[in-house]
Amino acid sequence: MSNDTGLRDLFDRWESVWHEGRFDLVPQCVAPHYIRHDEAGDRTVTREAYADELARLRQDRPDVRIVVYDHSFNGNRAWYRFTMKWTDRTSGGMRTRAGLQAYRIEAGKLAETWVILQPLGSAWSDAKAQATWTSPPP
Repeated sequence: MSNDTGLRDLFDRWESVWHEGRFDLVPQCVAPHYIRHDEAGDRTVTREAYADELARLRQDRPDVRIVVYDHSFNGNRAWYRFTMKWTDRTSGGMRTRAGLQAYRIEAGKLAETWVILQPLGSAWSDAKAQATWTSPPP
């Protein structure tokens, strides 16, 4: 199996975690300790703590979707250009945030990530997104 195939399989599972709430797949996707560089700061979380974080996010945003416009796999690294979309439960309005995320993979699992998000209401202007997180860009 090529490394790109392994990364595609990993991110296909990770998409299922995010879009289908398949938290049972988290141990197959995330290293025991996951280093995150995001809006909450630089932190290391256990995979269980991160699964709990994702579950809380899905409770607040049950229809959350990560719409991917471009990505790349290279060795033990991956990056994504995406827009996060969800319905605000209070107003019923659609919310969006554009972002870039890079990953470092270790032993076939997400070990470290860097996330940069644009302000609420931002979105990429691409006319068409990828069909899935690992399909070719349009």
